[in-house]
Amino acid sequence: MHNPFRACLLCADGHMVMWEYKNSPFLVTFNPLVKELRSGATFFYNSTGDRGAAAAKGFAAQVDEVMREHSGTNRRLAVDKIMVHGLRALEGIGFTVEEGEEVTERVRAIKTPDEILAMRCAHHACEAGIAEMEAFTRAEVPKGTVSEDAIWAELHAANIRRGGEWIETRLLASGPRTNPWFQECGPRIVHPDEIVAFDTDLIGAYGFCIDISRTWWIGDGRPSNAMVSAFHHALEHIADHKARLRPGVMIEELVMQGHQLAPEYWAQKYSCKMHGVGLCDEWPYVHYPDGWMPGAFDAALEPGMVLCVEALVSPEGGNFSIKLEDQVLITDAGCETLTRYPFDPRLMG
Repeated sequence: MHNPFRACLLCADGHMVMWEYKNSPFLVTFNPLVKELRSGATFFYNSTGDRGAAAAKGFAAQVDEVMREHSGTNRRLAVDKIMVHGLRALEGIGFTVEEGEEVTERVRAIKTPDEILAMRCAHHACEAGIAEMEAFTRAEVPKGTVSEDAIWAELHAANIRRGGEWIETRLLASGPRTNPWFQECGPRIVHPDEIVAFDTDLIGAYGFCIDISRTWWIGDGRPSNAMVSAFHHALEHIADHKARLRPGVMIEELVMQGHQLAPEYWAQKYSCKMHGVGLCDEWPYVHYPDGWMPGAFDAALEPGMVLCVEALVSPEGGNFSIKLEDQVLITDAGCETLTRYPFDPRLMG
C-alpha cells in the first residue's frame, strides 16, 4: 500500500474490485471479499514516465465500466488517496470526486473483535522486542561502543522476527539529543548514566501499528532530580488523560480538560494529547487547547476505538526530555490500557 500501483473499488452493492500487479494475481486471490481482479491502476511516474496522464485515463475508463455495471447512473466517488493524473482523469469523464479519507478513517476508528485480538498479539510482539532492545542497551552501553543506531536496529530485527512489517520513523535519541524531541537516531555513542528515549511507530504483526514510548535511565549512577521530577510529571499527565476516556466523551472535552503541563514544559510540549491508531496513526487527533480547531473533531469516543495517550515533558532549553506513551482501548466501561511494558523504576526515584 506504500506504492501507488494498486487500487480497490468498493461499489454500493458490495462488489469489490482489486487492481493488482499484472503478474501477481495470487496476492489477493485468497481473499473472498474480492469479486473481480484487474490490473492497470498505475500512473506512478516511476513506471509510466511521461505517459502518466494516458495511463490514468485508461484506469478511469475501467472505473467507469465497473460503476455503470454495479452503480447504475451514480457518478459520485469517494476517493481516499489518488495521484493528480488519476483525479483529473476521473473528473474528466464526469465523476464527482468526494473526500474519501473521512469515510475510511471513521470506519477504521472502530475496531472489530478480530482486529482487537490481532492488535493484542501485535502489542505483545512489540513489547517482547522492546525487552530485547532494553536488555541489549543495558548490556552494551557500559562498553562505551554502542550507538543509537545499533540500539534501534534491535527493535527492527525483533519486529521482523515476529512477523512485523516496518517502523515508520527513527525516533530514538540519547542524552542531550533528546531535547528538543524529534531528533532521529544516529551514530552517537550512548554513554553510561544517560537517558535513552524512543517512540516505536511500529507496524507490527498483522499490519497493526503499535505506537508506544518509554524513557530509560542507563547506568549505575542516579538521574538528576530534574529528570525524576519530569518523569513523575509525565506519568501524571498520561494517567489523568487515560482516566477521562470512556464512551460518550467528546473530543473537545479531552482537548480542553485534563492535567496541565507545568509552564517550563509548555513550549516544547508534544503536538497532541492523544491520537487514534490502527493500521497507522489514525483519526481522531486530540490537540492541546491552543491547537483546537472548532468544527474539526466534533465527535464522541465509542467502544472499539484505540488511542495512544502521549506525554512529552521537555524543559525549554534543557538537556533532556521524557517521552512516555501508552496505547489504550475504549471499552463499554471506560478504557483498558493495552500497553503493559513497565516504566523505568530508576526514573521514578
